[in-house]
Parts: sequence; C-alpha cells; structure tokens
Amino acid sequence: MAVEPGKVTGTPSEPPSGETPPDGPPSGQPPSGQPPSGGPSSASPVEPPPAPEAPAPEASSPEKTKPRRRDRWFRYTVPGLWGALLFACLAYTPSLLPRSGFLQGAVTGISAAIGYGLGVTAAWVWRAFANRDDARPARRRSWQILVVVAVVALLTFLFLGRHWQNEVRAKMGMPPDTLAALVIGPVVAAVLFVAFVALGRVLRKAYRGAARLLGRWIGPRAARAVGWVLVVGGTILLVNGVLLDGLVNVANETFSVRNDITPEGVVQPTSPLRSGSPNSLVPWDSLGREGRKFVALGPTSDQISAFTGRPAMYPIRAFGGLLSADDAEARAQLAVADLERAGGFDRGTLVVATTTGSGWVDPASIDTIEYMTDGDVATIAMQYSYLPSWISYLVDQQKAREAGRELFDAVYDRWSKMDQATRPRLVVFGESLGSFGGETAFSGEYDLRNRTSGAVYAGPPNFNVLYREFTDHRDTGSPEREPVYKDGRTVRFTDNPEAGVGPEGQPWDGTRVLYIQHASDPIVWWSPHLILRRPDWLRESPGPDVLSAVRWMPFITFWQVTADLPFATGVPAGHGHVYTGEYVDAWADVLQPTGWTPAQTDQLRGIILKGG
Repeated sequence: MAVEPGKVTGTPSEPPSGETPPDGPPSGQPPSGQPPSGGPSSASPVEPPPAPEAPAPEASSPEKTKPRRRDRWFRYTVPGLWGALLFACLAYTPSLLPRSGFLQGAVTGISAAIGYGLGVTAAWVWRAFANRDDARPARRRSWQILVVVAVVALLTFLFLGRHWQNEVRAKMGMPPDTLAALVIGPVVAAVLFVAFVALGRVLRKAYRGAARLLGRWIGPRAARAVGWVLVVGGTILLVNGVLLDGLVNVANETFSVRNDITPEGVVQPTSPLRSGSPNSLVPWDSLGREGRKFVALGPTSDQISAFTGRPAMYPIRAFGGLLSADDAEARAQLAVADLERAGGFDRGTLVVATTTGSGWVDPASIDTIEYMTDGDVATIAMQYSYLPSWISYLVDQQKAREAGRELFDAVYDRWSKMDQATRPRLVVFGESLGSFGGETAFSGEYDLRNRTSGAVYAGPPNFNVLYREFTDHRDTGSPEREPVYKDGRTVRFTDNPEAGVGPEGQPWDGTRVLYIQHASDPIVWWSPHLILRRPDWLRESPGPDVLSAVRWMPFITFWQVTADLPFATGVPAGHGHVYTGEYVDAWADVLQPTGWTPAQTDQLRGIILKGG
C-alpha cells in the first residue's frame, strides 16, 4: 500500500464496546517500548487493523424477521382472554325473548370470540404506543388472577342469566327454563369460541402468506396493505357470493319441493268464488302450499252468520301462485283477472294482502275482516318466493318489494276506473315482510290516505321505508316504541290495540293506517346499527313484556337480537312476532264496522285466538 512519507493514512477504528482488538493493547496505545505513532521519531506509519465487517442487510420483507415461537392453535393471550371473559359475561344479560341453553351458548361463544379479538387488538395498540415490539409472555401470577376472576364471574353470570331468562318467561306466560340449559350453554359457548378464534387465525395466516408472496414484487408496506385487502375481500366474496348463494339455492330447492305438498285437510274448493276452483283462471296445482291453504280455508257464510246473527255472504279469495305465471307482473294481472271473474270488485270491501315469501297470509287477520263485514269482502294475495318468512326476510327483500307494488298497482288500476259511488272500499294488509312489500306501493302518508280507505301493518321490519319515515320523524317527546306522527291524523302505532290507540283526544278522520309492533318483537327492532349505536327504544322505558335489565352494549346487543330472530314466533300470542287477537281490535279501529260493539270484539277475539 503506497503512502506519503511521514503521513498517517487514517485513525484506527474503535472496536465494538466490550470487545478487544485481536493483536496488541487497546486501541490508541502503542506497543511497549515504542513511541506513539505519528511522533517525530516514527520510522514509518502504521496501518490500522481492518474494521470488522458489518453484516449484510437482509432482504426486505413485509413481516419483520425475528425469532418467534411456532404458532399454536390453542394458545391464548391474557389480554385476549380478559376481553373474552368480559363479553361472555355480558352475553348472559337478557334480550327481548327467552333463550334455550343452545341459543344462549351460541350468543355467549360468538360474543366471547369478538371480545377476544378486541382484547388482542387493544394489547397490540398499547404496545405500539409504549414502543414495545414484542408480546412478552404473561407472568404466572397474571394467569392465576385471570383464572380466579373467570371462575367467579362466569358462575355468577351463569346463574344471573338463568334468573333473567325465567323472568322473561314469566312475563310471557312460559314455563321456567330447564336445568339442562345450565350445562348445554357453556359447552356450546366453549366450542364456538375455540372455532371462531381458530378461524381468525386461519385468516391471519392467509394474510401473512399473501403479504410474503406480494413482497417479492412490491414494497413491504404495500404488500401488507394489499394482502389484507385480498384476504378480507376474498372472505366477504366467499361468504356472500359462494356460501350464502349456495345456501339460498339449497333452501330454494328444498322449499320448492315443500311448495308442491298440499297440507292435510286442505282440498280444492268447489265454489267459483275461490281461485283454484274448477271455474278459476288460476290452476289449483299452481297455487303452492300456502296459496292452497289460503283459498281452501277460512270462515264460511254459515259460520259468519252464527257469529253475527245476520245473513252473511261467502267471502271471495283470489291468489296468484309462483307457478301461476312467469313473473310478478303477470302473476298480479292473472290474480286480478280471477278476482274480477269471481265478482270481487262488486263486494263492499276489497283487501290487498302482501304475503310473506312462500305465500303465507296470516289467517287471523283475513278471518277477522270476513267476520266483521258479514262476508261482504274479497281478498287478493300473491306468492313471490318458495322461502319461508324468516329466510325471505334476509334474502328476498327485492322480490317482496316488486310483488307488493305490482299487486296493488294492478288492483288499483282496475278499481280506480270504477264509479266512486259503487266501488268497494280498498284496504291493505301486511305482516312482517308482507308489510315491507305492502308499503312499497306508496310514497308516503298522503299517498296512503288518497289511495286507500285504511291499512293494518303488523310486525314491520326495521328497514321498512315508510315505517322508518314515520318513526324517525315522529312528534317530539313521543317514544320510538309507540311514536306519534303528525298528531296521529292518519298513521298511528300501538303495542296492544286492545288497550286503545293513541294519542287520546286527537281526531282520526278519513283513512286510518295502524302499525302494530310488540315491544318484544326482534323483527321490529333488529338493525345493523345495533352493533355500535344505541337506539332510542333502548333509551326509553321498556315495554310490558321486556325486562328493565335489558341494556344496549356494543356488539353484544346486536348478536342477542340477531339470535332472537329465528325464534320470534316461538312464544305465546301477544309477544314476539306472534300477532293474532290484536287483529280484532286493530281492524275494529280501522274499518269501524257499523253497529259494532265491544262485546262483539271480545267474542271475536276468542274465536280468532282459538284458530277460527
């Protein structure tokens, strides 16, 4: 190595702290017996030892490379388990309806899995703010505290939950829960908790794999972001586009077979006043299971006369089945043509009833109208799906909207061309998803008032357009459970029409529109907004069959009410989504039959509650 005479090429590099150069004394000190380098007596400059080589930089990766323990599917963190414990305990709080042991376990397991995820996320956020990159193993004492608290808390809420469930059952006139529920619930909860946490870890591993793969072509931050979008988006598409569609198709196939079955005791009507009869334009075999029940059953003129003590007419019922025509418009036109053939437009009252999916129309409502009008009534309805109400509620909203609009418009087109002095009064009815479809024919309060003589909607889903308009814009000070809209001039709400329909002292002239909604009906109160927002009905005093212990909690309340949905009709009449005797008082208020008395209301209510 060539250097200028008398000039040092550089200064020795200082070794890493705690380390000693391989030869000679510590850096900066000359060997024994020699003067310091760079002095006047130095014979030649001394080249410093080479600096230690720095390790080669690692290839960039979306995930920080560091030693970590092998993933274990059943290893849980203390912060996550604290979140799971909190949510599991809260899941035992009461909801709108009583729960079986299996259902309680499902709600608890799902809630605990959500709590675990939130607990893990909270711990990750804390480490980020505390500048701690690693998740250090919890101390033994932390686990001991968690176990003791968990045992005490879970046992406490297990028995509190049983107490609350029996209180709800007592309010609804149901027997107490069985002791088996105490065992079934925790077992189901544990299985679902483990399954959902494992599913979350599968998605996390998929995300990491996608990020590593993408990191070969793009930067680490972009790889992480794109990997997350791919996994989340792919999961959503899989659930909605493959799993959900597959389940709906299977359900359609299953219930289409059931649609061809005629219930026991149902026979083809011989009266020309019914669709499906030999005189009808609608073939009997095309009506579907619920359509055949609708046209074949109901009170006869003799039964109506026995109740009223007056001569009665045989009620007309027209129906369009899913197999009766190719689309909703054609089915509606065919049903109206059959209604006209039977003389339906010559009756005193004409009812347009929107069905729930498979074509079901609540007989309690239609039977009530036929008794009140001495049989001088015609009712028309139409099927739009093979699926039962609770499935149609989730997947057939568009079909319900189309069917409700097409049927009413077809009836109204024929009815509006009649002489006003002779045409029948036109009323509409819908229960559950039927109320959703029935509303779609109208733009608002004045449209209902101008084009109908009255309406009864029972158990309206929370997403009904007009229902939301009337409820969201209710008069100041009125509760969401029983709102008052525009002083009740046209539209009114009630939990129990037998107790009266408010507001008291306000006139209810012209068209009367009445919504019946039980305080314990999950169909009415379920909404995705329950996840993160407390609704007004949970800020107000509870209804007569709802416990005061019911409280809104993020995530928890949503899953509780969601779990109530499939069992909304599994409670006694007058609760949940079961509307029967309420129709007698409701239609008495809306139709205002001439000469009708409270005694007749009580008598007819007894008939309807016994099934006609």
